Amino acid sequence: MNPTRRTVLIAGAAAALLPTAPAAAATGAAKAAAASLQPYASYWYPDSLPAGTPGAGITWRGLKNWSAATDPDLAFNSASVPLAARFTPTPANATARTDQARIQSLVSFGPTSSNPSQGSVTADHYALTHWAYLDELVFWGGSSGEGLILAPNAPVVDAAHRHGVRVLGNVFLPPVAYGGQLQWTRDLVQKDSAGHYPLAAQLVAVAAAYGFDGWFLNAETGGGDTALGTDMRGFVAELRSLAAARGQRVTWYDSMTVSGTVSWQGALNDRNQAFFEAADDLFVDFRWSASTLAASGTRADQLGRSRYQLWAGVDVESHGSNTSVNWDAMVPTSTAHRTSVGFYRPEWTRNHLPAGRTPGDFHAADDRFWTGRSLDPSHPDPADPWRAPAVSVADRSTVTSLPFASVFNTGHGLRWYEDGTVASTAPWNHLGLQDVLPARRWAVHTGGARPAVTLDFADAWRGGSSVLVTGALDAPATVELYATRLPVTAETVVELTHRTDAGAVRVELAVATAEPDAAGTAPPYTYLPVEAGDGGWRTSTVPLTGVSGTVRALGVRLTATGGAVTWRLGGIAVLDAPAAPGAPADARVTDASGGDLRLAWSAAQGQVRHYTVHRLLPDGTRRFLGATGQRAFFAGALTAEQGERTARFEVRAVGELYTASDPVTVTHPW
Repeated sequence: MNPTRRTVLIAGAAAALLPTAPAAAATGAAKAAAASLQPYASYWYPDSLPAGTPGAGITWRGLKNWSAATDPDLAFNSASVPLAARFTPTPANATARTDQARIQSLVSFGPTSSNPSQGSVTADHYALTHWAYLDELVFWGGSSGEGLILAPNAPVVDAAHRHGVRVLGNVFLPPVAYGGQLQWTRDLVQKDSAGHYPLAAQLVAVAAAYGFDGWFLNAETGGGDTALGTDMRGFVAELRSLAAARGQRVTWYDSMTVSGTVSWQGALNDRNQAFFEAADDLFVDFRWSASTLAASGTRADQLGRSRYQLWAGVDVESHGSNTSVNWDAMVPTSTAHRTSVGFYRPEWTRNHLPAGRTPGDFHAADDRFWTGRSLDPSHPDPADPWRAPAVSVADRSTVTSLPFASVFNTGHGLRWYEDGTVASTAPWNHLGLQDVLPARRWAVHTGGARPAVTLDFADAWRGGSSVLVTGALDAPATVELYATRLPVTAETVVELTHRTDAGAVRVELAVATAEPDAAGTAPPYTYLPVEAGDGGWRTSTVPLTGVSGTVRALGVRLTATGGAVTWRLGGIAVLDAPAAPGAPADARVTDASGGDLRLAWSAAQGQVRHYTVHRLLPDGTRRFLGATGQRAFFAGALTAEQGERTARFEVRAVGELYTASDPVTVTHPW
């Protein structure tokens, strides 16, 4: 990977490295930084620390000395959602393949240091939603002045796992030009007296404690020799062995060669094959060509490995969906795919937008990147020079069990809504609160003009967003929502929460119990009437009368009955019976400093989607503070209300159907 791509990762390094202070001062600075109650995503050096003093907000620490028992932020950073199983429905179009190319994305969600554990008060965030096309996500980052080993924060892991996507932490040993020190590489591959690699065991322990799925290894510090290359291969092999026993994976980046030197190959060849054999996958550097990828795929086949364990790097950091790519070298449309695809920095879809960008601006760019110019994966534009993932890779779904519900929460918003009412006017982001979202955005089947379908942030039933459909609807239009494998009983119903803002429209639930006849065709829907709304939000219950077996697709059909239509879908639920979780227990304040508090509680009984935290005010009203999937919550910058001697908080468990438990109350004296 070229050093010029490192600017965002090493921007803080020069300021962080103050060379005059002794190493002991770094420890003191780390303790001072750790005194802040705001939890952040964790990062480490392998063992030894830089000379000097860390910059403001940076904590220097070594992974060798980490333990789960002494990690003060573990409760905030541990994922709460296990990796969901996925299935592949009939593809949305004729060129999308199953069981061939996969997609990995290397994403920087924030800086290495000061990346909040549980979201923040801004809607300007890379809220990735097109998980259906991804197999793995790498929590990208690291710098010589902050730390080299990054553990993903819980919101990213929870959102990915809900959609069946693995998340890897990142180990980045930077080039010497950007502060890399060969000692850090030697620290990583050090052996104990028994000849084992203690930091390999530490990496596996971190991933297990935090709940993510393995590691991406990127060794780009030059100056090594064959002995170091041999040690690195032994380290990777032991890491993979230990990781496999815990259900984790290891990807090796095409940088260090078997000679211990750094030389990007752009291919699988003799100089990096040993690392590929030691790891699960290889990320092939961007300098590949059609011929080197073809040879790499052949070599993988000869090794008895899948050619789709090779991620061919595509650098989209600067130009995103305007990047010129030789797609046929990886994912030709007329023959079998040759390798998988590895996107470097697809958060371009947010970062290239000007100041003042909105969530809607971001999602428009992100839909263009993942779906293509047509914005409909069932009707891709063959003339589009950007071959979007939806054109090449079949989408996957995790909707396989009841109850299932979604309020189309993207994990960020301009406000927070509860039951159609604004509960907080503050913008926010927390990817862990993201719902399972429709994969095929937006597949629409109509004989007339296609309506516009978007995730909209101007209003919502719950969370921060809803589905907005606008258009003349000169013919009935069916919007695909979910591919499913949901068992149906005599008691199964579907609830739709919806609202008509303009025009008049007849709404029908589209239900299919069989697959489409062929890729690119609509599911064989049955249409069931939905009770009309009255101008406000309405929850309509639709019995699945005459439907039996397994529901394989859900959608809505809209027919205009008077003027152009503006219609919102705020929520969908499929259930046999209502259910609510029990209340959490043992709510308590675990630490306090001025107006900053750390809260914790014990798990609620039943299925829990997340927990909400409200503050009870002296006048009897409630103020929404936030929500999280974890059993710990940070509330910052609180102040006493007039005459208030004790702050009171309520914690509720929210179930899969968005039904809330009774509250548990915790108090804190001012």
